[in-house]
Amino acid sequence: MEVEALLHLAQKRSISELEIYHVRSHSNPVCFESNHLKQIESSQATGVALRLWNNGCPGLAVAYGDFNPDDLIDKALAISALNSPEIPLLNGGYQIIDNPTPLYQEVEELITQGRSAIALLREENPEILCNLDLEKQTETTTLINSKGLYCQHTHTSLSASIGVEWIREEDFLGIYDDIYSHEILDLTKTIESIKQRLQWAKKHSIITSQKIPILFTPNAVTSLWETLSDALNGKRILDKSSPWHDCHGKKVISPCLTLSQQADFQPYNCLFDDEGTATSSYNLIEAGKISNYYTDKLNADKLGITNTGNGFRPSLGSYPTPELINLIVKNGSTTFEKLIKNIDYGLMVDQILGNDADISGDFSLNLDLGYLVQKGEIVGRVKDTMISGNVYQALKQVQDLGNDNRWSGSCYTPSMVIDSLSVTN
Repeated sequence: MEVEALLHLAQKRSISELEIYHVRSHSNPVCFESNHLKQIESSQATGVALRLWNNGCPGLAVAYGDFNPDDLIDKALAISALNSPEIPLLNGGYQIIDNPTPLYQEVEELITQGRSAIALLREENPEILCNLDLEKQTETTTLINSKGLYCQHTHTSLSASIGVEWIREEDFLGIYDDIYSHEILDLTKTIESIKQRLQWAKKHSIITSQKIPILFTPNAVTSLWETLSDALNGKRILDKSSPWHDCHGKKVISPCLTLSQQADFQPYNCLFDDEGTATSSYNLIEAGKISNYYTDKLNADKLGITNTGNGFRPSLGSYPTPELINLIVKNGSTTFEKLIKNIDYGLMVDQILGNDADISGDFSLNLDLGYLVQKGEIVGRVKDTMISGNVYQALKQVQDLGNDNRWSGSCYTPSMVIDSLSVTN
């Protein structure tokens, strides 16, 4: 059933305040396992979330695939009868439509690309096992409401997740990376990066337990940024669970750090959030000082600040909550090679096991992949090592930032050197 027809049907039943969120996707995943093509799939999925307010009481119901519209409305009404009244937060009547030119890439091209990538990775190390998932996905999101809002966005993406396993007697090494793009999926830099990390890992080193400089690569430093971005969440600010709930305009981390959201930055660009609010680009932290918190409509209203357009649904059946579109960390001017040369004795961290720090900022992270740096040179891989400290304190001790920004998930970040963190083995 078309979303407009569902809207009209609900309005005929005297429901005056409602919104419909509809997602339709088509994907073509290609899976390689242990160097060989394992699976090719083609899948389609549709889902719709109906949120309404009956006598001011909210109700949310979800359906997947084919569904009976009257049953969906009845379910939402039944849920609303269990809730207390609230003010509906619906955007007014305007349109935001973004349907760019589709990206054409056949599944056969993905298969060829996967085979080529595995061959290149195994050129110098034929004993490694490569697992590679490639996927082309087209997704259309439509949001309409009873106030005349109409928002629609269609995007086609290409993604790749690469895992390399190297088993030498009782030693296991796993190296992982991923790419996401709306244009051309180029694996060249990722392949070269993995080959370099394999080369560094051929020798083993032992590191002594002490406080030393830590070089975080873009793969690993996101564990720090995730805690920081959580502390800037408007919901956390409102309930005062963030240590920065009263720090707007204050210096909280190193002045060399500037972090922002750039809503039009490819490939994680987004014109509107899941409430139909136009997204925006703004600084979160500028030269170490808090400039903005990110919010959805509800939390912005309660905080008495301007809504930043960051209300997103964690799942189809969830209410919108504050979430960043992307996180952009302003780069420094030092090359990655120079960051390494400037370290007399330290640790380069590339992959971390386990959970990130919670909102308190305290962390004890097991090293999944890291290297000892001595006199400006990487001398070998270290194992059975843990780093610990506090995110907020660590980000006051930034020694240097690289000029090597790259995407790690939806975070565009350079490498970073922290002056001193505890290392134990």
